[in-house]
Amino acid sequence: MCDAYLLCNSDAANWDAIIGVNLSGVFHTMRLALPKMADKGFGRVINIASVHGLVASVNKAPYVASKFGVVGMSKFGALEYAAEGSRASGGITVNCFAPGWTETTIIEPQVEARAAEFGSDRDKGIADLLKEKQSSLRTSDPSEIGALALWRTT
Repeated sequence: MCDAYLLCNSDAANWDAIIGVNLSGVFHTMRLALPKMADKGFGRVINIASVHGLVASVNKAPYVASKFGVVGMSKFGALEYAAEGSRASGGITVNCFAPGWTETTIIEPQVEARAAEFGSDRDKGIADLLKEKQSSLRTSDPSEIGALALWRTT
């Protein structure tokens, strides 16, 4: 008997697809880009993980595992390439964002299910969904994450 529903009832194809996009994509991009950055002595890597890369949730084994992996790959890359380049060249940095709930289609079924509990009130459904892990009780817009990645001091 298996008590872990998702691990027992999820198919391997779903696991492979999520790991392939979320984690293997990061690995292959870093594998190809970081040596070229090292040759130049400069580079910036910004990986997008998720709050699920820091805190697990039930029923999301492949997603949680992939995002924990992205956090780990980012830490590895930062350590592995920290000594490349110089202050003058700018060096190489590897960073990882771990945004909370973001307004994307992947969360829509969960939002709809929670909204149904509140007479189809979407805002109350979102607040209920987020109350345990995101104190703002609002989702982020993907553009907010993009703006953070593009932030400059000049």
